Amino acid sequence: MLHDPQPRAALRPRRVLPQRVLLTRSAALFEHGEAMARRAEALGLEVERLRGDRLPPLHADPANARASYREAKSTLAIVVAPPSKLRFQPISPSADWRVDLAEGCPAHCAYCYLAGSLKGPPITRAYANLDEIEAALPDYLGRGQVTSRSAHRALEGTTFEASCYTDPLGIEPLTGSLERLIRFFGRWDAPVQLRFTTKYADVEPLLGLAHNGRTRMRASVNPRAYAPFEAGTSPVAERLQALRRMAEAGYPVGLTIAPIIAAEGWREAYGELIGEARDALEGVTGLDLTVELITHRFTPGSREVLRSWYPGSKLEMDPERRAEKRTKFGSVKHVYDRDTMRELRGFFEREIMAALPEARILYWT
Repeated sequence: MLHDPQPRAALRPRRVLPQRVLLTRSAALFEHGEAMARRAEALGLEVERLRGDRLPPLHADPANARASYREAKSTLAIVVAPPSKLRFQPISPSADWRVDLAEGCPAHCAYCYLAGSLKGPPITRAYANLDEIEAALPDYLGRGQVTSRSAHRALEGTTFEASCYTDPLGIEPLTGSLERLIRFFGRWDAPVQLRFTTKYADVEPLLGLAHNGRTRMRASVNPRAYAPFEAGTSPVAERLQALRRMAEAGYPVGLTIAPIIAAEGWREAYGELIGEARDALEGVTGLDLTVELITHRFTPGSREVLRSWYPGSKLEMDPERRAEKRTKFGSVKHVYDRDTMRELRGFFEREIMAALPEARILYWT
């Protein structure tokens, strides 16, 4: 059945707000830093203005990993991105370059890949020097190795991924950074694309922006049965509705099915999920849809951190049930074995082709 063509009421998705907001001295010197502080205060949050740039220690006992985690996750710090963030790094297979608006995320995902990447407690750090980040972007035009020089994805132009170290939509009510960057790319008359993926649904402020088709929003989704692994996020049904609204507003859109978890009943669960995506997008005119398929993996370090954060999680992370994969840097990742990967990939490619024939599968990993 086609969706009702009449305008629908705006989504009223829940917002995850921090309990503590910090503004460093240097961040306050940037207009965008002060703008973020004003947004926080408008939402009823008190902003602690620091005398320096060093973040104060958490109140929780440092020896209590769970308590430190909870306090860090409820803290947002407005800081200045270090110079290294202005030297963009390749981010294969997603995009040519990684552009970070923040580091850290308000969600509580039991499989979080940031667990092995972030140093110290997972405080979310939003970057105040967005002017400098924007000014650095043109130097990277046409220089990437993923879409800039790929026949398969050349129509995307030079791509910049904004979701590597954060969920930018999850913190957007406080930062406004995503809206500003979408406007920047909309004005940028060049073959470029901003990309972000999200587990949240508050897209209403983005619908009317002059994006000119240069931003692709992707919904990061998993079956409803896996919801306990994604605490603090919007329900999948709301994410899919938000994806539809963005597509109707002319944005290219996508599904990031990640991480694909080969738990008992996975065929039925993911078959249902793909069907829900099909139903949510049915009847959208001019739909530009991509799919990215990312299987669950973990490192010894991330497993240790995640077990301390979520001691009661039932997510399978048994190295004995996985194969080892060596990265180019020599580190180890635990991934599904070759036969399981082959079975998973064949299933998803068949199901997506049948349910979403207009979609382009960008990669499998």
